[in-house]
Amino acid sequence: MFKNRKIMSRMLIKPAAATVSAALQQQQRQQQQYVIRRWKSFLHNNSNNANRRAAKSTATATAAATTQRHGTSGDFIQPLDVRRHKMPSSSKALTLDNINPNFIAMEFAVRGSRVIRAGEIEKELEKGVKKPFDQVIRANIGDCHAMGQQPLTFLRQLMALTFETRLLDSPEYPEDVKKRACAILNGCQGQSVGSYTDSAGLEVVRRQVAQYIEKRDGGIASDWQDIYLTAGASPGIKSILSMINSEVGCKPPGVMVPIPQYPLYSATISEYGMTKVDYYLEEETGWSLGRKELQRSYDEAKKVCNPRALVVINPGNPTGQVLTRENIEEIIKFAHENKVLVLADEVYQDNVYDKNSKFWSFKKVAYEMGEPYRNLEMVSFLSTSKGYLGECGIRGGYMEVLNLDPKVKAMLTKSITAALCSTTAGQVAVSALVNPPQPGEPSYDLYKKERDGILAALKERAELVHKALNSFEGYKVNPVQGAMYVFPQIEIPPKAIEAAKAKGMAPDVFYAFELLETSGICIVPGSGFGQKPGTWHFRSTILPQTDKLKLMMEKFRVFHAEFMKKYK
Repeated sequence: MFKNRKIMSRMLIKPAAATVSAALQQQQRQQQQYVIRRWKSFLHNNSNNANRRAAKSTATATAAATTQRHGTSGDFIQPLDVRRHKMPSSSKALTLDNINPNFIAMEFAVRGSRVIRAGEIEKELEKGVKKPFDQVIRANIGDCHAMGQQPLTFLRQLMALTFETRLLDSPEYPEDVKKRACAILNGCQGQSVGSYTDSAGLEVVRRQVAQYIEKRDGGIASDWQDIYLTAGASPGIKSILSMINSEVGCKPPGVMVPIPQYPLYSATISEYGMTKVDYYLEEETGWSLGRKELQRSYDEAKKVCNPRALVVINPGNPTGQVLTRENIEEIIKFAHENKVLVLADEVYQDNVYDKNSKFWSFKKVAYEMGEPYRNLEMVSFLSTSKGYLGECGIRGGYMEVLNLDPKVKAMLTKSITAALCSTTAGQVAVSALVNPPQPGEPSYDLYKKERDGILAALKERAELVHKALNSFEGYKVNPVQGAMYVFPQIEIPPKAIEAAKAKGMAPDVFYAFELLETSGICIVPGSGFGQKPGTWHFRSTILPQTDKLKLMMEKFRVFHAEFMKKYK
């Protein structure tokens, strides 16, 4: 039995993230201070009022908790439940005054206050509290299996065989799955997935990943030693951002992120005290990315920081766009000319639904552009949580690290060793993703049927959601070309904006809470992803099964019509 080992490293606490101009920099400092003050006020008020709240009826207590959690700003900070957590006091070694302020300032929109409230509503429904709906539909997060998607038989069989090896003698499992399971087990110490692997992952799986990339990119070579297996894409992304978190020329490091963006990036940048450099996607042209906007963002950021990395999410989250090859070429040229590391978030590469769109990997495009672009420093990411597997909880993924200075790559490898290794369950899932059954093998027909069925259903739902939302008054909806989300722009009437202001919320946050309380549908306001000033959006997944999605769209239609009637 292994003893638990906690490997801790000292971290230099830096000021929270700055912005890309002096005015915005000041605004963000004020925002961080405001968030910290709001947290302290929230905790203090809840501590004083806890007994009074507990004495109230369930309905009244729920309403009070909702008001407290909604707060006075529309920020995406998850409040503590004072009924379960003791409040900090002067007797505690740790208080909000002496912990890393970046922990307080960081936000993660997809698991914000609406999700907390959605969970409370579900409990209220279980207790028989009357609502104008009978279920909560969680369209806030890309959790495929939670929304009813069934796991692929091949992947689950492979996991069963590697974790319970006695099943290798069972005639119920196909021989091609057994062969793959034995290859993985032979790569494990003691032939057990319960043993530690190399810090970068099992060599056998890393070699499979390299072969998969070569096939995907039309024969362009991939070195298995450039592959690092990770617990989903997120730890890989965070490890790279942590590595570049160094001041150069007395300026803090900056990370260029698309707006709208996946909140993992803004949250990690805040947590690490780095500078978030926003560049805006062009909604009018299907959320495309313009070279001129990249250069504007970079040049403005140089006044206050050193932009060191460029994040590109393709296909897009939350926007669902698929970049053209020409667009990718322009991005690569920009990155080369401005000497920034490209972080290619490609976790939705199998999720392309538009017949006129195609996924191009940044690696393939850069290589085929020739010198000097094929030597561009780049890290790409893939995950078993998305695509057609949707295995979010198993936590499998990889990153391919290209063209780094060998000494820098050695430091990256060294830093990863502190975490020992990613989970072997996740590594087995990656093997299933990159080394699936081939034509002629016993498992192939069922595998192909299940995979194609999942992707066809996602395509159908993408079209369904676009058509439904596009019919709503005041909605502008780009087609869902890929990924798992729709990100419509909504016109919120002035009367509703005033009502939101009275409650201390951003208008899109107000809209999302009204939708949740009225219809039981949980979405994420565009504020959590970033949006151009003066515009309002929200993100919804397309993941609910088709029948439930149709029900969701009808509930949405009724809510929006009543909302517009009430506030127009």
